[in-house]
Amino acid sequence: MDLKSVIRTIPNWPKHGVMFRDITTLLKDANAFSYVVDELCKRYKDAPIDIVAGIESRGFILGGAVASRLRKGFIPIRKEGKLPHKTEKESYELEYGRATVEMHVDAIPKGAKVLLVDDLIATGGTALAACRLIEKLGGNVVECAFIIGLPDLGGMKKLEEKYKIITLVDFEGE
Repeated sequence: MDLKSVIRTIPNWPKHGVMFRDITTLLKDANAFSYVVDELCKRYKDAPIDIVAGIESRGFILGGAVASRLRKGFIPIRKEGKLPHKTEKESYELEYGRATVEMHVDAIPKGAKVLLVDDLIATGGTALAACRLIEKLGGNVVECAFIIGLPDLGGMKKLEEKYKIITLVDFEGE
């Protein structure tokens, strides 16, 4: 399937010079959404994965579908202040400041093998923070899976220094 044909590109959003890759058009296309979930599930059906983690918010959609199909549990990695129970946090740098992601402290059994899922890897800050958070809570990141890779932004290379990653489609440029 040509995934690029079902991903909308919005120029200059959220700021000038950015080519935003919008997966809502992929998600509303039943065939494309099923294809993405099928491809990831084929890859991980026999992998040593105990649980799937997804990064807010599009990682919840994709990660939840993959976890359900693989018959694994799902862990949400959320923006700070969104989880009701005791949490562990991990902050990371943005070009305009800092952001923080968090998980419940009891989300990951010690030694659990975790598949991290999100829609897109760009500069890598959020994904790296999520991986550090998983490890801080005692989990082991098996792989990081993304629909879209933006290799020119450097996040894929940064993440690959320590973790295995997969992208289903890459877009050159920003």
